[in-house]
Amino acid sequence: MVLPMALLRTAQNQPMMVELKNGETYSGVLASCDGFMNLHMRDIVCTSRDGERFWKIPECYVRGNSIKYLRLPDEVIDMVKDEPTSRKEIRQQFKGRARGRGRGAGPGRGRGGGRGEAAGDKERGRRH
Repeated sequence: MVLPMALLRTAQNQPMMVELKNGETYSGVLASCDGFMNLHMRDIVCTSRDGERFWKIPECYVRGNSIKYLRLPDEVIDMVKDEPTSRKEIRQQFKGRARGRGRGAGPGRGRGGGRGEAAGDKERGRRH
């Protein structure tokens, strides 16, 4: 299984075709992408929705939420690095790392007692 962001990162500097939700297509080279699937492309040929008009654009930015689909060369899929794909593999990668709530050694949820002494404990002479 190939994750979409890993595929996009591998597809940088490769030709691709993007169809937008409005029907326009952009065929060019992927320069970069980000976590929202926004694309920066170079050397683009833009085709109108009806397919009758064409524009040559040196570079453009495509917002990720306007993308309907992407077409990439098959070679790009073969180039994707082996990344952990199953939950078990991802869990094993992070096994042994510290986890928790961060600072404070209190009991956790509930009323007070998270850091230092609670107001009632001091009067009663109790400590944690």
